[in-house]
Order: sequence, then structure tokens, then C-alpha cells
Amino acid sequence: MTAAFRALWGMPILLGVLTALGLVAGLLGDGWWDLLSVAGLGAPVAVGAWHLLKPAKPPH
Repeated sequence: MTAAFRALWGMPILLGVLTALGLVAGLLGDGWWDLLSVAGLGAPVAVGAWHLLKPAKPPH
């Protein structure tokens, strides 16, 4: 993978993999699987909330 590809698609791919792992963990069982599911499904929500709530950069 080139650096440009990773810079553009690295985070969306990572969030997609975390989401898929969270969904699979939610289907597999109880106990620590539930914690893994919450972490996997909560990561994209946390990233979105962070970007929504961070202060805007001033214009140049």
C-alpha cells in the first residue's frame, strides 16, 4: 500500500473492521463478547462525536 492510499483510506478501513468485529462479537456470545461488541461498535460513534465536537479551525 502506498502512503497516499493509507492516508486516504486507512481510518475508514480500520473503522469498518472494528464495526464488523463488534457485530460478530455481539452475535457470538455473552460476557466479555459483549464488552468487545460495545468497543467495536462504539469506536465509529466515538470518532464521529469527536469530530463533531472539536472546535473548528480558524480560517486563514
